[in-house]
Amino acid sequence: MLRKDACGRFCLAIAILLSLAGQFATAATADTEALLNSLPPEQRQEVIDALKERADQEGTDRTSPASQQRSQRDEQIGRDKLDRTPASRSNDRDKANKRQQNASSTSQRNQSENADEPPILAPGSTILVNGPPLKATDPTKPEANVDYIDRRILQGNPYRLDADGQLQMVGYPPMQLAGLTEAQATKRLASEPLLQGMKLTVTLLPVAAKESESLQPFGYSVFEDAVGAFAPATNMPVPSDYLLGPGDSLRVNLVGTQNRRLLLEIDRNGEIHAPDIGAVAVAGMRFEEAKNVIEARLQEKLIGVEASITMGALRTISVFILGEVKAPGSYVVNGLSTVSNAIAVSGGVSSVGSLRRVELKRHGSTVAQLDLYDMLLHGNSRGDLRLQPGDVIFVPAVGATVGISGAVRRPAIYELEAESRGSAGADVIVQLAGGLRPDADPAMATIERIDRQGERVVLNVDLRGSSAQNFRLQAGDVVRVPTVRPTFAHQVAIEGHVHRPGAVGFVRGMRLTDALRSIDDLKPDADIHYVVIRREMAPDRKIVLLSANLAEAWHDPNGAANLELKSRDRLIVFDLNSDRQNILAPIMAELRRQSNAAENAQVATIGGRVKVPGTYPLERGMRVSDMLRAGGGLDDAALATTAELARYTIVDGDRREAQLQTIDLAAVLRGDRAADIELRPSDYLVIKEVSHWNAQETISISGEVRFPGAYPIRRGETLRSVLDRAGGYTDLANPEGSVFTRRELREREQKQLNDLAERTRKDLTNFALAASHSAASTLSNANAAPATTLGETLLGQIRSTRAVGRLVVDLHGSSGKADDASALVVKDGDTLFVPPKSQEVTVIGEVRNATSHLYRSKLSKDDYVRLSGGATDDGDTDSVYVVRANGSVATGSGTAWFSRIRSDGIQAGDSIVVPLKTDRTLPLPLWQAVTTIVYNIAVAVSAIKHL
Repeated sequence: MLRKDACGRFCLAIAILLSLAGQFATAATADTEALLNSLPPEQRQEVIDALKERADQEGTDRTSPASQQRSQRDEQIGRDKLDRTPASRSNDRDKANKRQQNASSTSQRNQSENADEPPILAPGSTILVNGPPLKATDPTKPEANVDYIDRRILQGNPYRLDADGQLQMVGYPPMQLAGLTEAQATKRLASEPLLQGMKLTVTLLPVAAKESESLQPFGYSVFEDAVGAFAPATNMPVPSDYLLGPGDSLRVNLVGTQNRRLLLEIDRNGEIHAPDIGAVAVAGMRFEEAKNVIEARLQEKLIGVEASITMGALRTISVFILGEVKAPGSYVVNGLSTVSNAIAVSGGVSSVGSLRRVELKRHGSTVAQLDLYDMLLHGNSRGDLRLQPGDVIFVPAVGATVGISGAVRRPAIYELEAESRGSAGADVIVQLAGGLRPDADPAMATIERIDRQGERVVLNVDLRGSSAQNFRLQAGDVVRVPTVRPTFAHQVAIEGHVHRPGAVGFVRGMRLTDALRSIDDLKPDADIHYVVIRREMAPDRKIVLLSANLAEAWHDPNGAANLELKSRDRLIVFDLNSDRQNILAPIMAELRRQSNAAENAQVATIGGRVKVPGTYPLERGMRVSDMLRAGGGLDDAALATTAELARYTIVDGDRREAQLQTIDLAAVLRGDRAADIELRPSDYLVIKEVSHWNAQETISISGEVRFPGAYPIRRGETLRSVLDRAGGYTDLANPEGSVFTRRELREREQKQLNDLAERTRKDLTNFALAASHSAASTLSNANAAPATTLGETLLGQIRSTRAVGRLVVDLHGSSGKADDASALVVKDGDTLFVPPKSQEVTVIGEVRNATSHLYRSKLSKDDYVRLSGGATDDGDTDSVYVVRANGSVATGSGTAWFSRIRSDGIQAGDSIVVPLKTDRTLPLPLWQAVTTIVYNIAVAVSAIKHL
């Protein structure tokens, strides 16, 4: 009892302390210390070690780099969300909107690539708001309305955040969720007073936005991270029209009477100062003009000197970039910079800036207007002028925009030209999008528009020819160009057991042999007599099924068998060696779906002795011969004279009855039209089997016969007849010891052995239970264990024993006695083994040396037992029996038994069995039968070991 209490206290301590492992890692409470102190020292140390191991594991998880990063990130995100002012939160919403506009699917892709990053909600995100179902409330109480609100929340799933990143739920104020993780959004819902107690959770769904909703403005991404790509090259030759100014430098190489290199920089006065030539004013001149002036001055001042003038370091200029750019302000750029270079330096045009009306202002007036679409779409840089000091680049707000999605080469949102606003045709947006794709259906294009009443409408537009030019676009229109239907308009599909399945082109007047030209188009073992044609009928696409005899169509291409095909037909070729029901199942389901009470499903069934029985489509005018063709024809066992047709009819509109009709199958096979009746829906044709038709039955004869082997047998043939066909016995044959086995007997005996093993197992279990619980048991505890062990041994023997299926027959041959072989009718699978003459007697069972002895006519069964060392202590000498060579058993008791043995005598080939004395081991009624069966089967197995 003390040990049980200590064990219970130890288990309780383990459970409590492990549940408080997180608290134990920091500080142990007084209760936990008291609980630990109450344990024995060994158990207390085990608990402490377990707690330390768990604390170390949790500490490792908390201190891992990924865990620390997640923890720090979540804490920082939470502080940022709480500390931000309304203005900063509004700015965050703008940034979130911009990120959503740039790539609504990019964030989801990045999240999948980096599993450590929690998903962030954004405007347009699709979420699920779930929660545990609330308990039923009393309708008479006011709080019962909570269950109603909870159902409304669940029924509103899935939700989609609006353009401001807010969650809109019926009956609740909008809640800002954009920029939060799933866990933070869940806490945000829990903080709402009206939602407290509902335990709602938020799950972000990775739903890709529709193409029309994920359209991005065209051209803006070109300037993202492209400062280096748009920077002007400084190592290229300076163009001749480059205007010189203060800060530029010129390299002058003198060759002739003087060989010198001069680097001349233009000063603030616009002059260069060179030795021997003085000051030369070049500021404001083009490079080519200044070059000529300097060369002329050098030739004038220095005789015999030639000059080569090139540009040195270029000056930098200051320009202003204003308007709708990402970072407006004053910038210092290279002297060769153009308008596009400067825009790239400023970070590019913002999402609300115009790419089509970039203005270059100089001295207060607009000197040029750049359309960046010309550069991006056509490579035209004529308006991309070179900048001068003090230039102002101004990017106005974007003008009218139109989106286009679907089957175009470049779906996006495009800005219309200023002069074409209100007059641009639909063809303009198609051209901006790069044209239509080959799979586009321009005749079915639509335009989504907000009309003057503020309602969304859809307009149909034909984007072909003048129709597209005459359709005027409005700001905010979204053109959607669908693809053509995926179905083929003019084709015939070929399926099934063919070499080249697929579609072939359809032409008017096309026939079956035009699609399947020869036997080479089919795989081996294809059924050329039954090809199914699935056809759709106009206008409701109701299907009908036809069948064709392809062999007849090839034989007579102009005949009726060569059916004329129609567009969208499906040809199905079957295999003669496979079941057709799996292939026909979808078609049969279609036929059943289009059936109704007035028209039954157009199907019929054939069963019995045909090659491919099953349910087949019932085509118009289908007859018995057609159904035979569908079933692959008659097989070898078919009765070719008559068949039976079951026809189901509705009687009085309330019950279904079957009517049986005999079919003259022989007349049908002869081509008699009157016998070949037309079938109706749900008919069942049964082809009968020839009487007594079975697979070839055989019997195997081995041993001492003249012609051993397997012999086919006829119905009702006897064993004597088969022995005569085998030539009879040889001179060394021992017919009395023949072993005859039968398959059905072996199966029956095996089942009986299994049942006996199960009954023995139950008796052994009951005996063991009785011996362990009853002190007054008939067996002592000392004898119970050996008895149980012996019982388990015998049980294992009977479980491992396999039935033989031996039938005891008395084959005396020419001895003049009764011959069982004359009356025994043989069956398929029977075996007969005729052994040679035997000269030994076998002794088995509970003897000291189970062996065989040379037969001597004067010895009795007791003599043979003594020759085997006598019976063991467990042998039952009063129940000794003899198993004859033919399998029969000679048994008896007392004087009568021994007199029978003496009168018959021990014969050569007999087996003497000394059974187990079961009354000294286990008081179980089955055990005597168990030992007898085991020994008898052992004798039979020994007799047929030569098989």
